[in-house]
Amino acid sequence: MQHAQEEGRLPAEATIAELEDLSAQSQLEFVLASPYIEDPDSFEDGTPIATAGNPYPGADTLLISFAGDLMAHNELWKHTNDYDKMYDDVREMLTASDLSLANMETPVDAKKPFSTYPSFNVHPDYADAAVRAGFNLFSLSNNHTNDKGFEGIQETEAYFSALADRTNEGPRPVHYSGLKDGKDADFSYAYFEYKGWKILFLAVTEILNSGDSKDYINFIKQDTASRMKFTEYVGQLREDNPCDLFILSVHCGEPEYILTIAKEQLNFYHNLLEKGVDVVWANHPHVARDWEVVVDKERQLPAKMVFYSQGNTISGQRRSPSFDFPTLVREYTGDGYITQVRFLRDETGIRIVSVNPVLITTYITTERFFQIKKITDDFIAELKKNGRDKWAKYLESRRKLMKQIKGKLIWQ
Repeated sequence: MQHAQEEGRLPAEATIAELEDLSAQSQLEFVLASPYIEDPDSFEDGTPIATAGNPYPGADTLLISFAGDLMAHNELWKHTNDYDKMYDDVREMLTASDLSLANMETPVDAKKPFSTYPSFNVHPDYADAAVRAGFNLFSLSNNHTNDKGFEGIQETEAYFSALADRTNEGPRPVHYSGLKDGKDADFSYAYFEYKGWKILFLAVTEILNSGDSKDYINFIKQDTASRMKFTEYVGQLREDNPCDLFILSVHCGEPEYILTIAKEQLNFYHNLLEKGVDVVWANHPHVARDWEVVVDKERQLPAKMVFYSQGNTISGQRRSPSFDFPTLVREYTGDGYITQVRFLRDETGIRIVSVNPVLITTYITTERFFQIKKITDDFIAELKKNGRDKWAKYLESRRKLMKQIKGKLIWQ
């Protein structure tokens, strides 16, 4: 099911509402990710919940950008080898962030040719462009991790290990998680210090397209017993690695292209928060979902977050936009969010002081070049000026639809 859908082969007549109705008929209990609930626009202390600025200048803060999936469909590389241009419009935002996270949903193996769905592969120059754009914290654990088998896993590990070594002494070190050090090894994770903040980062996947070489991937099963065991592991990992922030990437086993969230998944994530995770950053649905800011009841301050999906950051799934039908399911695969979150550290502990969700789209130029663009008034005006009226009208509609996906405050 997931293979058939991932390439964008969705029913032409399907809308999000219809797909949600289908999911409601499954065995899992789903809850709507609240795009229709009016939520407060500020935290308890009056700080805006969405702001691009730093409301606490001069304080000890860390700014982190949470993006989504970096895909490798052939539309992204067959027309050009100048991959840097894909990121031009978001480069400033990513590099201004202390950490910028992305899910690298492809092996990086120079010994094998570039390849597209269903078995992805890219070369180091493709991944290098993402690093130059500002991404410096990567999840390598997802359902495409073993697309090229054990050799692909080895080459991907070698690439990121060399990258980490090369950047270690520079101003923007690269870190990653998701590939195990050996068949019988425990989960691998990144534990590092940046600007005086200790960061713990772990990436796992609940889904693989095949069982090949799964023992070399941070893989967890979805059954209750496996999740309980993993939750206990997470608590011990936090205890063994004292940190300011523990970020967990979960490539979830939920159905793709659905805006709803399985209640079992929601409960799983919140259990992880209670065990010491500060941010659950989920990926895999290929569409953006709501996010939650979780308030520490004792301090009455926002302290933790759950991203149920940021959607695709760059993808070729929406290769032929349905300009006249922007509500179709496939159209959601072309838009996503890069959300900037600012954490503040003081004598009371760590808290969240700003959240800035930036709406992005995979735009296709007249030369069929795919690039990330922020959906802004200026960009829409530029499209109209250049005679791309269909794109302008389409993105105006898409922006209205995507703004229904938003954050809410949760007291835990």
